[in-house]
Amino acid sequence: MAKVESFSLDHTKVLAPYVRLIAEEKGKNGDVISNYDLRLVQPNENAIPTAGLHTIEHVLAGLLRDRIDGVIDCSPFGCRTGFHLIVWGEHSTKEIAEALKGALEDIVNKVEWKDVPGTDKYSCGNYRDHSLFSAKEWSKDILAKGISSEPFERKEV
Repeated sequence: MAKVESFSLDHTKVLAPYVRLIAEEKGKNGDVISNYDLRLVQPNENAIPTAGLHTIEHVLAGLLRDRIDGVIDCSPFGCRTGFHLIVWGEHSTKEIAEALKGALEDIVNKVEWKDVPGTDKYSCGNYRDHSLFSAKEWSKDILAKGISSEPFERKEV
């Protein structure tokens, strides 16, 4: 079985919330795809409930695209501690952390239920499992802790 980088990461050493560059892959034509770990809560100490995480996912899908060129996908980790962000090109972890911080601030201060995309049976595979209240509360908590551009030391943006 192929080795998966994130299963080699010592989850007891990281200091969430943070942004970490997992890998940059170069295609045969020179295109670069970057994969980031957007860790929102401390592994093995907390996990965002699925309804809140699901709503954060749907809102981040648009808000991060508004802030970062070349977003391909933003998908939650199964452990519910954060997201993979996959983008075209190379971006600093500071740039990604600032975009994440701005998006979470929007969730707390601007987003209303009408703004959450994909909340009906036609546009979501589990449309009943959403909570904007939970998304806002978790976003407040994450912002209060500060988003770091480094996983092993606190460099808040």
